[in-house]
Amino acid sequence: MTAAAIVALSFVFFAVDQLTEGSENQVRSVRGDDGRARSDALIDSPDPAPRIERLRERQHSDVRELVDDGNDVLLSPFAGIVETENSWVARLVPGAIGLLLYGLLGLMLANVLPGPKHEVRDWREAHG
Repeated sequence: MTAAAIVALSFVFFAVDQLTEGSENQVRSVRGDDGRARSDALIDSPDPAPRIERLRERQHSDVRELVDDGNDVLLSPFAGIVETENSWVARLVPGAIGLLLYGLLGLMLANVLPGPKHEVRDWREAHG
């Protein structure tokens, strides 16, 4: 379950960054500025190259980078499934696969583990 939470939290951080960048681009276009902030799909990929990782570390806080590093490890098996310049697709496809896999594995594990024993103290509590 923790793995699914890390993947979900990393996606939330990514989405907030993307929405903020979109808002900043809108403000620039209203002002008539030509310089637009550009999202780098390589930075947003779930398994960046070491050079891109160092750039991302400079841009993000320590907590954000810790979550993103965990996300990188968890989603690295699925990172090569989709090759695209669209950062949303690059994050959504591996993230959805990771959430599905880690969420289902967590639920299956939770169902297999024994639950607490209910001690019967009285004949009225016994459900035979």
